[in-house]
Amino acid sequence: MSEPLNSGTDSHSYSTLKALKKKNLGASVSTLQRLVEQLKLEAGVERIKVSQAAAELQQYCMQNGCNEALLVGVPARSNLFREPRSCALL
Repeated sequence: MSEPLNSGTDSHSYSTLKALKKKNLGASVSTLQRLVEQLKLEAGVERIKVSQAAAELQQYCMQNGCNEALLVGVPARSNLFREPRSCALL
C-alpha cells in the first residue's frame, strides 16, 4: 500500500517533492487543459446506437460496393502497377 506523499519524516525529501510538484505543475496544467478541450469536443458528438450505425454502414457498403476497386478489381488498362510488356527505354 502506498503512503501519502507528505507522510515522510524527512523534511528535506518533502520539500524536494514539493518543489518537483511545482516544477511539473505548468506541464500538468497545459496537459489537463488539452484534455478538457478534447473531452468537450467528444461530449458534443452525437451518439447513436450500434445497431443503427451497423445498419447505416451496411447500407453504405451495398450502395458503394460497385465503385470499390478492392471488390470489383481494376481494369487492366488503368492499372498503374501492371508489369510493362516491353522495355521502356526502347
